[in-house]
Amino acid sequence: MSDPNQEWQPPPPPGLETPEAGGETMSTPATLTGIFFEPGGTFAALRVRPRFLVAGLILLLLTVGVTALVYQRIDMGQYIRDKMERSPRNANQTDQQKEMGVKIGKIVGAVGIPASVPISIAAGAALYLLGVMAFGGTIGYKRSLAVWTYSSLPPAILGSVVAVLVLFLKTPDTIDPEHLLITNPGAFMGTESSPVLVAVLSQFDLLRFYGLVLAAIGLKKVAKISSGSAWSVVLGLYLLRAVLAIASAAIFGG
Repeated sequence: MSDPNQEWQPPPPPGLETPEAGGETMSTPATLTGIFFEPGGTFAALRVRPRFLVAGLILLLLTVGVTALVYQRIDMGQYIRDKMERSPRNANQTDQQKEMGVKIGKIVGAVGIPASVPISIAAGAALYLLGVMAFGGTIGYKRSLAVWTYSSLPPAILGSVVAVLVLFLKTPDTIDPEHLLITNPGAFMGTESSPVLVAVLSQFDLLRFYGLVLAAIGLKKVAKISSGSAWSVVLGLYLLRAVLAIASAAIFGG
């Protein structure tokens, strides 16, 4: 029998995340290390107390750092200029137009690449949310952000290490800044290779597959859906991204 003196509390609004009673929580440092060694337990703790801000900031700082190092080690102006010379779309451009394109390309790369990090986090979390809902699960946007950022973190850290090694171990004129990661077959294709073939081979990336495994574990633990449903969401988004990348290469070239 309920206590008549107990004040009635209204239920929380839909989508508002509240810690689950009896669930195990982890500190931020513990989640940052646990995602490497105990991803299942880490995601279970993130369901109880979803967090994403620190992991998101690390992703942003890694991107800013690698981008700055690329611009320091590589003559990006010459790289963009050479790429424009190889493209049939720029064959009729004047030298002045090409130089303007080089300047715009350098600015877009320096600003746009880091700016894409928060955009991809927000959009990816929204797609995870919709995917889970499509399979009858419930996750909430904050928990979806936690899954996206923490499943992206280990591949991003390892990828940054690989990128830094490539930038310092190879001579600058042999580095392709668009294929710094040597974790997929596309990185080993020459500049004269078909852009579509390079785009297809680039989808078979070891670090990306690592992220897919983490994301499937995360959705299963956080959204409490079946492994099949979690993998369906993750692979569906992977295939969508692959199709868009290959289509872009076919339309716009290298």
